[in-house]
Amino acid sequence: MSGFVEKPEPVQVPGLTHLHTGKVRDLYRNEAGDLVMVASDRMSAYDWVLPTEIPDKGRVLTQLSLWWFDRLSDLVPHHVLSTELPAGAPADWAGRTLVCKSLNMVPVECVARGYLTGSGLAEYNESRTVCGLELPEGLSDGSELPEPIFTPATKAAVGDHDENVSFEEVARQVGDDTAALLRRTTLAVYSRARDIARERGIILADTKFEFGFESTPDGDRLVIADEVLTPDSSRFWPADQWQPGRTQPSYDKQFVRDWLTSPASGWDRKSETPPPPLPQEVVEATRAKYLEAYELLTGEAWSDTF
Repeated sequence: MSGFVEKPEPVQVPGLTHLHTGKVRDLYRNEAGDLVMVASDRMSAYDWVLPTEIPDKGRVLTQLSLWWFDRLSDLVPHHVLSTELPAGAPADWAGRTLVCKSLNMVPVECVARGYLTGSGLAEYNESRTVCGLELPEGLSDGSELPEPIFTPATKAAVGDHDENVSFEEVARQVGDDTAALLRRTTLAVYSRARDIARERGIILADTKFEFGFESTPDGDRLVIADEVLTPDSSRFWPADQWQPGRTQPSYDKQFVRDWLTSPASGWDRKSETPPPPLPQEVVEATRAKYLEAYELLTGEAWSDTF
């Protein structure tokens, strides 16, 4: 069992229809038929949405995604139509709300890995493969792969765990041409982002993307959606501290995962007991890591005004 420790009630806004409350985002539809995506400060880990929020997290995810969308638009179009706050929306939605195109979403998490860690490492240790792709002997936690790989996963509902699948399984689900397009686009975007991050002293170890199709007069076109290259969807490591064979320091929510599985939390991940609230020092340190990632990547000081 997992899911929300405390599921929030959706905010009601005139002219907006609430569609879904996800782990991090609340989704609405406006009267024009566009999607309104609101990033919350909720934190998820180990398939649980935790009872403690991280201040400014929703704004960091939104503003960093917008920064990346601008730098990827020649590779793949994005779904953002506007950053204007809908009429009647709460003031605290400012900076964390996007009006987006309604797409036919592809039911696949498109994961790119340039380094071995996480679920990829667990599979490698068992079979020397990741999502069916054979890898060389001698790799360890944090090892750089010979080349980036596409390791897709099925998209799970809140409380369920995404399952790594093979490229062949993706092709079976969405067709050979779409699967090939997803792999090609995922690796192109990852490679661009990896190089940009590297220039700023950050290793982009892995990341996940979501894509959908938009109908146009010239046929359907692939569009990147949701969030991109944030500390929630990516593993960012400080390049000057990279050392294979150990858990890497990071600018992402690994800090929270590590606390939850430490003796300090008192939580048994394998039990059905919800995780405990985060202590204030973990909240503050996590917020600082998210802001540091934003500032290092964008080169801009964080601002609380939008």
